Amino acid sequence: MALRQLRFEGDPILRKKCREVSKIDSKILTLLNDMAETMAKEDGVGLAGPQVGILKRVVTIDVGEGVIKLINPEIIYQEGEVLDYEGCLSVPGKSGKVIRPHIVKAKYMDIEGKERIIEGQGLLARALCHEIDHLDGILYIDKAIDEH
Repeated sequence: MALRQLRFEGDPILRKKCREVSKIDSKILTLLNDMAETMAKEDGVGLAGPQVGILKRVVTIDVGEGVIKLINPEIIYQEGEVLDYEGCLSVPGKSGKVIRPHIVKAKYMDIEGKERIIEGQGLLARALCHEIDHLDGILYIDKAIDEH
C-alpha cells in the first residue's frame, strides 16, 4: 500500500463527475487499499476517488468500526434531516453546517463484485452522503449553511 497525494479545493478534478467502475481488478483493489491508508494517515472519516486524483466511483469510509470500501455507491433511500458540522480532507482548516439525512441506504459493489446495501445513521449516513457527493463533483461547501 502507498499513500496518495490529496487534491485540494480549487483543483478542477474535484468538480468532475466520476466514471463507474466496470471491472474490479488489481488496480482498483490497490487504489482502495491506498485510499484507506491515506484516509487513516490524514485522520479522515471518508475519502473518494477524486480526492486522490482518480475519477472512478470508489469510496472508503471509517467511522470507527473498520474500513468500508464501496464501488459504484448510489443512495437509494434517505429519511429525516440533521444539521451538523462537516469538514473535508480536500478543504483543510474549514468546517460548515450541512443538512443531511438522518438515515441513508446505499447500494454498492464490494471488492468481490457482489452487490450490497449499506444502511447508515448519524455519522455513517453523513459520510455516505458526503463521499458520494464527491463522486459527482459536489463539495460540502456547496451545501454549507455557514462556514468556519
